[in-house]
Amino acid sequence: MTSKEQRGIYIHIPFCARKCVYCDFLSAPRPDTVVRAYFDALIREIRMTSREETEYGPVSTVFFGGGTPGLVPAAFIARVLSALRENFDIRQDAEITLETNPGLMDEQKLSAWRAAGVNRLSMGAQSFDDRELRLLGRIHTAAQVREGFALARKAGFDNINIDLMEALPGQDIRSLQKNLEALTALSPEHVSVYSLILEDGTYLAEHLPEFPPLPGEDAERAMYWHSVRFLEKRGYRQYEISNFAKPGRACLHNVSYWERREYLGLGLGASSLRRETRITNTQDLSEYLRFTELTDIRKDVTHLTRQDAQAEFFYLGLRKKEGVSLDEFRDAFGADPLAIYGPVLVKHRKDGTLGEDGGRIFLTRRGLDVSNYILCDFLP
Repeated sequence: MTSKEQRGIYIHIPFCARKCVYCDFLSAPRPDTVVRAYFDALIREIRMTSREETEYGPVSTVFFGGGTPGLVPAAFIARVLSALRENFDIRQDAEITLETNPGLMDEQKLSAWRAAGVNRLSMGAQSFDDRELRLLGRIHTAAQVREGFALARKAGFDNINIDLMEALPGQDIRSLQKNLEALTALSPEHVSVYSLILEDGTYLAEHLPEFPPLPGEDAERAMYWHSVRFLEKRGYRQYEISNFAKPGRACLHNVSYWERREYLGLGLGASSLRRETRITNTQDLSEYLRFTELTDIRKDVTHLTRQDAQAEFFYLGLRKKEGVSLDEFRDAFGADPLAIYGPVLVKHRKDGTLGEDGGRIFLTRRGLDVSNYILCDFLP
């Protein structure tokens, strides 16, 4: 089976214990009765979607994101996975990822996740400094990150990601270095490092004067490259702008997004890419809970033009460290990428932000520093 034949399913679990100060994701605390009703609706969507997508598969990745999927009872996760297997062709060796926070992990829950088929965990540590964790509004401590990781290893999880944030209020290279040392001491298989982004409407954005000053742009880029060098010296290969993995441990589900493979998104606000159509579910929880037809919740249906798809090939693919293949573009679209994007490619090769080697176009080190500016140049 080629990579392009692989399919993924994303399951959105929009519940969390408490909203973090920087978070603008579709998530919020909810009563238990709402959580149960949500999973009833989610199972309903799985069954309806499978009747519509009778030829969808084989499914090689399943990703539970949120919110905090690890917050809900493990039986609900098991119920969803059972429904997916009943309604879709889920490969026996599928990568099945579940996002969780360190303070929510115990032996019973970890064992139940394993029994249900979860084989990859993504832990939202964000920092190993308790002061920084309090500033971010996280509900766990640095000790709980270590304890949770140890429990996961004991339960048999051998594929674990740890999320780390940098450019935090009051942070400098020294405090970042301590976080990186603490993280790599655990030796997870995968690391995601994200710079804090000040999003409109978040508590942090609205109360910024109450926090220590954020690092400036130059300091933020220095932190980014410090993290890259540190992780690479410790055996983590950077394969995407913010993602690093030990050999053979890249997140297959996320790679599928950057390579524009088809995927189904199920749950509140989830998005899908199917037959060059992007579909996004409603973000209205009450509407999602009571739907009876898929058309009730599909609020944004965009049929991508050929030009849209070609732009996404570059816009998404250039996030990967290896970049994009010009031959793969020709195979996918039957067109010469140089005839379509020649001026853009020449412009950024000339300014040193794009490189080319062996028929692949990729972001240079300088390009990574201004990646958003470059990627936008490929949009129609």
